[in-house]
Amino acid sequence: MSKLPELVAMVRSHVGEDSTDGVGPLIAPGVHLIASTAVTEAQQLVYEPMLCLILEGAKTTTLGAESYPYRAGEYLVVSADLPVSGRVIEAPYLAVGIPLDPAMIADLLVETGEAFTQGPPTRALAISRMDDDLIETVMRLIRLLDRPREAAVLAPLLKRELMWRLLTGERGEMMRQIASSGGRLDQVRRAIRWLRGHYAEPMRIERLAQVAGMSETSLHRHFKAVTAMSPLQYQKQIRLQEARNLLLVQGRDVAGVGFAVGYDSPSQFSREYARLFGRPPGRDMARLRADPSLSVAV
Repeated sequence: MSKLPELVAMVRSHVGEDSTDGVGPLIAPGVHLIASTAVTEAQQLVYEPMLCLILEGAKTTTLGAESYPYRAGEYLVVSADLPVSGRVIEAPYLAVGIPLDPAMIADLLVETGEAFTQGPPTRALAISRMDDDLIETVMRLIRLLDRPREAAVLAPLLKRELMWRLLTGERGEMMRQIASSGGRLDQVRRAIRWLRGHYAEPMRIERLAQVAGMSETSLHRHFKAVTAMSPLQYQKQIRLQEARNLLLVQGRDVAGVGFAVGYDSPSQFSREYARLFGRPPGRDMARLRADPSLSVAV
């Protein structure tokens, strides 16, 4: 990882030493800045399929009952939509995030004759160490900021190279599963998409199994293997995160928001909200409005 300091200096030269906390705008085609100038409290958010390279600092992410600490020089791969809790534990924290493209990964597998993966799905979140080949590919992508005329032509090629580096690295199995249409991970992702789009509806496991194209037993087993939680636990986290967004952005009344996200009982909604966010809805909103930086996702 001898090239990591060079990558850090390159990113800093474009965004400055005092980067705004949160997920920032594109710093290169398909590359987002993620920054924090201080340690943070636990923040609830949903990770979508992505590669995240940690350049400075350290963070811990909790998925279900499992915690994943990672720091500068490591990268995080996420292969499905996951509701998580994340906390910066060492600052300044600086990372770059790049969405994963299943179609691009599938094209690479076809072109190179590599095998698709159809076996049991693995956990949809994993951490590995960067190597200089991966770092250098990202550096060349970021250099396109200074070469806008070349970006339209070279950015797609460099993204393909980046996907190839991951395919041939320690997390190659995860990457193959992302590209495998009809595989178990693809079936679990169908269930996840349905839950995210219908979180306010009562969840019937037989209906969810039909959407996924799996038996109820198989769905439970593989869903938990991927997300570290049951479908019901997943839906609950999505409901509560959406409720917090509605309260913060729209300022609606607590009971109304609870009903809007699928709860029949205001008291149950408040209890489960407090269990996830540490405070009941009213107190949580008062705190976030008093200090808006607490609601900035990192």
